Amino acid sequence: MQNILKELEERRAQARLGGGQKRIDTQHSRGKLTARERIEVLLDEGSFEEYDMFVEHRNTDFGMEKNKIPGDGVVTGRGTINGRLVFVFSQDFTVFGGALSETFAEKICKVMDMAAKVGAPVIGLNDSGGARIQEGVASLAGYAEVFQRNIEQSGVIPQLSVIMGPCAGGAVYSPAMTDFIFMVKDTSYMFVTGPDVVKTVTQEEVTQEELGGAITHTTKSSVADLAFENDVEALLQTRRFYDFLPLNNREQPPVRESFDDPDRLEMSLDTLIPDNPNKPYDMLELIHKTVDEGDFMEVQPDFAGNLIVGFGRIEGATVGIVANQPMVLAGCLDIDSSRKGARFVRFCDCFNIPIVTLVDVPGFLPGTSQEYGGIIKHGAKLLYAFGEATVPKVTVITRKAYGGAYDVMSSKHLRADVNYAWPTAEIAVMGAKGAVEIIFRKDIGDEEKIAAHTKEYEDRFANPFVAASRGFIDEVIMPHSTRKRVSSALRILKNKDVQMPWKKHDNLPL
Repeated sequence: MQNILKELEERRAQARLGGGQKRIDTQHSRGKLTARERIEVLLDEGSFEEYDMFVEHRNTDFGMEKNKIPGDGVVTGRGTINGRLVFVFSQDFTVFGGALSETFAEKICKVMDMAAKVGAPVIGLNDSGGARIQEGVASLAGYAEVFQRNIEQSGVIPQLSVIMGPCAGGAVYSPAMTDFIFMVKDTSYMFVTGPDVVKTVTQEEVTQEELGGAITHTTKSSVADLAFENDVEALLQTRRFYDFLPLNNREQPPVRESFDDPDRLEMSLDTLIPDNPNKPYDMLELIHKTVDEGDFMEVQPDFAGNLIVGFGRIEGATVGIVANQPMVLAGCLDIDSSRKGARFVRFCDCFNIPIVTLVDVPGFLPGTSQEYGGIIKHGAKLLYAFGEATVPKVTVITRKAYGGAYDVMSSKHLRADVNYAWPTAEIAVMGAKGAVEIIFRKDIGDEEKIAAHTKEYEDRFANPFVAASRGFIDEVIMPHSTRKRVSSALRILKNKDVQMPWKKHDNLPL
């Protein structure tokens, strides 16, 4: 018996070494943690239970039968984050450069299947050179098996991807189908074709970082949601992010103890809106003063800054925040912000997270680049997402809500449950200047008449009371009571139940 136990420990020690100490040292020299070290940082201490530690590849081509390493390049298993169950796989770059084989894929599929079976999220830590070339089509088949599970489990369990090294070729499409992607600056990158192929085909010279680094994907492509300075920060922030999410689509988001009074009044908000309607203010100030303890985790902060999305808590329960940002493009909606908002709203709706929408939108961004880029279809995505969402929806209009953008931003007409407006709200088809130039076109040139018409229009429409008189606004509230009102609304909506018509699935305007 003792001999068997000794052999078990020896085999475990060998498996834990992965590709060997030399390759581990190389990984460290690049500023990267190993696959197992990452799991230790991500999960609660002592909670990780590994699966398939002794699995080896079955390939016999190109002399591969002589080169077998236990675990075959990926560490898989389950553990907890702040006591809540999670399944995880961590690709090991020290073993065959983290290249995916048939058995490597089988290990990932096993934990994904188990996660779906018990209703728990999956977090993938990606650090891989791509498909294992020696296995040919078998490795490609392995990718497709993973892809299929990403698809089937989408909207059923949360799926998070943390890119902590290379992720290229077909490997990028699994993270692309997960709910959120986090990257590490300078050490991680994602692209379908690398710099060498790009140069051969298009003659463009580009570095890996420029083509698919963390900054590129969080500022230009919107492929990634957040970028962090190093492995440890990325993993600790993933733990923080995980705390906002429910385990699956049948559970409510977690509730954390909060010492912040839900009826707290924030008098400083009464002076947030500038007297000059064209002067911007920071919508983040309103968000931080509305959520519990000012704790707000913004998603995609460096992309489409004219729309803010992220998670906070009210009375300890997770809420999704969607807000126009007047500091960027005056808060106009454009292609990028519409896509960003639609994706976020749909995630919240999948996982029973109430949506609080803060509105200050002068309209859609005009211009040929927007029209040629398909703003009609992209704007419809955000409209569609809000309209199909059945979770509790609370909307607060702080200042401008003009034209179609008023409709799109979770208006009463898209079945928002509770719609508030500040006294400073202006709800109209368009701003006074543009409206007057259309209605009183014959008076253009007569500055006195135009000024009089403009004042008349502002007095008539630059307020929330016309919309309130029609029931489109439930209540005009004092800015300082925003947290209290939103908390109260969410409290009564906890048991909201809406049944949508049966369908196989919708046809989102992609």
